[in-house]
Amino acid sequence: MPFTFKQFHIEDSHCGMPVSTDGVILGAWAKLPLANKDCRYRILDIGAGSGLLSLMVAQRVENPHVEIQAVELEDGAAQDCQFNFAQSPWSQQLALKHCSIQQFTDDSLKSKAALFDAIICNPPYFDNGPQSEAKRRATARHTDTLSFETLLSHTQQLLAQTGMASFIIPTQSELGFLAALAHTKLAISHRTTICTVETKAPSRLLLALKHASCLNAPSNTLQQKAQSANLVITDNKGQYTETMSQLCRDFYLKL
Repeated sequence: MPFTFKQFHIEDSHCGMPVSTDGVILGAWAKLPLANKDCRYRILDIGAGSGLLSLMVAQRVENPHVEIQAVELEDGAAQDCQFNFAQSPWSQQLALKHCSIQQFTDDSLKSKAALFDAIICNPPYFDNGPQSEAKRRATARHTDTLSFETLLSHTQQLLAQTGMASFIIPTQSELGFLAALAHTKLAISHRTTICTVETKAPSRLLLALKHASCLNAPSNTLQQKAQSANLVITDNKGQYTETMSQLCRDFYLKL
């Protein structure tokens, strides 16, 4: 379903996963390099889908020197992503690679391309249970083609030494994510729980990772040292909380 934001429009009719609140929250929350309009840096969007996260990042950085690279495997999603990039105000900064993250990493390392100062990803997260009947949606939602282990391994290889990688996952996937993280040299620097309503338990997690060597703490205390917060989307009257409104105000038309 098409979705219009304050500064760009998303067409996602060919995409397995349409625009979602999860994606908008991640795009607004993701940790990016400090704003500097003269600074050149690179940002990577893994599993870009319709291109939502890349477009939100482009709006946030307001820097014509920043290169935003998207990677998308699924044909229909890549089609939508390319269209949305071309129609946006930042088309010159946005680039799409229609391939797997495995192929992208291989090509990047072989060509000795510069590493990325920020990585952002709304990953597939269902690792069991019935697959969706719609193949595109199944690919977007299940870890069959991109496990946490694979995702974090490639994140580690592509992330610059001082860079940060931001993810959103369901709370029930945290143990699996942490188990995969333990096989890398990355560590959590920021952790935010998300509650859909203030009376409900958290259902999502926002996680920001850095190379562990950049965090001044012993490895066994890194997770405890992470900055923690909680985001509640709506109050008991069904209205966006002030925190949610502040986070997404630059994007949603009605905020």
